[in-house]
This record gives sequence, C-alpha cells and structure tokens, in this order.
Amino acid sequence: MNKGKGKILIVDDNKSLLKALELLLTKEFELIQTISNPNLIPETIRANDFDIVLLDMNYKAGLNTGTEGLYWLKEIQKFDKDIVVIMITAYGDINLAVNTMKEGATDFILKPWEDSKLLITLKNALKLRESKREIGSLKQKQKHLINDMDKPYSKIIGNSPAMQEIFRKIKKVSKTDANILLLGENGTGKELIAREIHRQSLRKDRIFFGVDLGAISETLFESELFGHTKGAFTDAKEERAGKFESASKGTIFLDEIGNLSLNMQAKLLSVLEKRFITKVGADIEIPIDVRIISATNQDLKKLINNNQFREDLLYRINTIEIEIPPLRERQDDIIEIANHYLKIYESRYKKENLTLDENTLARLQKYHWPGNIRELRHAIEKAVILTESNKISISDLSIDSEFISPADKLSLDEIEKHAILKVLKKNKWNHSHAANELKIARTTLIRKLKKYGLHN
Repeated sequence: MNKGKGKILIVDDNKSLLKALELLLTKEFELIQTISNPNLIPETIRANDFDIVLLDMNYKAGLNTGTEGLYWLKEIQKFDKDIVVIMITAYGDINLAVNTMKEGATDFILKPWEDSKLLITLKNALKLRESKREIGSLKQKQKHLINDMDKPYSKIIGNSPAMQEIFRKIKKVSKTDANILLLGENGTGKELIAREIHRQSLRKDRIFFGVDLGAISETLFESELFGHTKGAFTDAKEERAGKFESASKGTIFLDEIGNLSLNMQAKLLSVLEKRFITKVGADIEIPIDVRIISATNQDLKKLINNNQFREDLLYRINTIEIEIPPLRERQDDIIEIANHYLKIYESRYKKENLTLDENTLARLQKYHWPGNIRELRHAIEKAVILTESNKISISDLSIDSEFISPADKLSLDEIEKHAILKVLKKNKWNHSHAANELKIARTTLIRKLKKYGLHN
C-alpha cells in the first residue's frame, strides 16, 4: 500500500498516546514524527517541512488551563504562518480548544478519538495546507507580474536582412519547447527576443520570468532559483518559492549565464537534467515544467576550452542557438530605431515636433555604437531632455566622436582600438582595471597599447 502525502508532527506528553497515533497514521501519511517535550518544537520544525502539527493543550500535571498549548500555537505560527495546527484536548476542555481556533488553530480532536473521524480531519487539514501553499505561490507570481508590468519594454524594430532572419527563426522555434541560447553583445536586445519567443509560444498565457544570473551571489544562488524553507538560513524568515517554481508552466529567461561559477553551473545542470528542484532546507522534490531560454555576451566555447564553462551544460541550453547582430551590422535599422525612441521620449518629456536633422541621421549610421541599442536609446533620451531646438543635432546626442568613421564601416583594428581607448578612459588609464573589464590579460593589453600607439 502506497503512503499518502503529508508530514505530521505530534506533540503530547502522553507517550502511549503518541505511540497509538504513530501506529494509526504511519500507513496513511508520508512522515509521522512524535515528541513528548514541547520545548523541542522549534528545532524539530526547523529540521522538517511539516504540513500539520497535532498539539496537546496541557503538559503539566494538574494544570488544565490550556495556556501552554496556546503559547506553543503562537510559537509555531512564528515559524510558519501557514502550517496547520490541530489541538488535542479532553472533553472537558472543549471551550479552551474553541478559543485556540480564534488564535489561529485550524481544528481540534477529542480524547479518546474515533480513528475514521481523525483521519478525515487530517486529510482535510492537508488539503488546507496545500491550498495555502498554492495561494502563497500565486501571490509571489502576482508580485513578479506587477513588477514586470512596471518595466518599460519595447517592440523589436528592424527590417534589415539580419533581423528578418532572426524573425524567421523566432517563428520556427517559438511553438516548440526546445531550449534556446541567445548570443549577442550587451545592449543588442536579447531579452526582447526572449520575450517575443515567449509571446509566440504555446506558453504565452503563462508567466515570463527573467533572471539576471550575473547579479546573484554564489551563496544565494540555490535560494534564489530553487527557493527555501523558513529557517533554512539566518535571513530565511518565511518560506519562499524560487524562480523556477514561480515560472511554472511558463518561460524562464536565464540572462548572463556565462557568468556562473562552475559550482553554480553544476547545480543548474542537475535541475535541467532531472527536471525537479529541491528547496534549501527541504528534501521534497518539486517537478518543474518551464521553457528555458538562456543568454550571454560571452564566447561559451572559448570558456569551455579554458575550463570555465561546462560542455554538458552548453548542450542542455542550446538546442537552438540564435545570434543577435550588433547595431553596427544593422545600419539599415538605425534610423527607424532612433525615430522610434524619439517619439517615446518626446511624449514622456512633454515636447513636440522634434526631429533628427539629415546630417545627424547620416552620422548615426556611421557611428560604431559599442553599447548597441541600449546606447542609442540613452543618447536619444538625453538629447530630448537637453535640446533647446526642435531639430536635434549630433552635438545634442553626446556620443563619442572617436567612434564615428568617415567610411561606412570601421576596420576590425579600428574597432578594437576605439574599444580599448574608451575603456582606458573610463578606468582613468588603470591598466589592470581596464584589462579586467575587457576580459583580457594585462600583458595582452600592454601589447595592444604599443600596437596602436595609445598613451595617456
């Protein structure tokens, strides 16, 4: 006979009663644990994720006030406000038991009990516990959705051949549940592409959950992605669903996946292979049903060769690979994107009839855009705020003239030289800091400085 679900803690100073309840309930539920000393309640609850607590009203001989039971009821609620507490009481203490229900107890059982009625009470209590968990999960999803709706997301703009090819790929892969890896420089719109894939998918009516893996510390990685129980660690003041659980039936977007340490990669790989998560502080396996879209601006194959990224994880996340071109390779789209943001910020900052003059548009197409669409958007916003004319000029955009080439395209050496120079200026010519930001060795940076004749 298969046991049912449910973890039950029974607290009573009568050891014979504990044994009888354990024998009765062990066949029906996943776990039955008994303690006769109520002082052990805190550490016992910390060690297990109980669904129900059967709690005696009185523990001291000759004392039938029920104050001890009420005290421990309140202590249990501090650990987990959603745990279901059922009081154990004698017939003469029914009024006391009723009073505990006003303080948060769910029900009470009388000594001696009828086995059938007790089992019905516990089964109903377990359903209540599951409902509370589901409500808690829905509240967390709602909170995420509200935060998500507050973020400004733009539509994908582009009629260039490169973007038309991207759109064709999106249409092909969206209706599948294949894992997708998006590659591209910072600011190229990887999250917009991920959202468009979700919008066209069979999961479009479910949640889209974006996670910046680069912003999650190693110590909080499991808690953030897989959730934790109350008391699992010092700051775990309540049970919390992780990102994977919150994204159930929907899409989870794992941005900056190339920044994960090998240890975090191993934990993520295990989840993707087994398709279940285990919360920190718990031993219950929770199945997951999510669409995985990952993104990075790094060369993962190079990281694999340097033993910085797991090859087996790469195989898991890139069933389909989509490379998003940088803005400098989409010159045909630059004017359309610039005008798009011009209208957005013209409305936001209560300005009218703003235009980009012809010379400015031509220069925008020749600019290298090292920050891609994100840089273009910020440049347009700044220009709208600062311009004193209806015609926005190149000087209003505050872009680095060193990145503007008289030719339609910059050579690779010119691109590298300008990128190094910009990072050096940003880091006040500190070679170590600049090399770190460029993700190259300091000796490599020194060699390139000599090659391009760059000196402070």
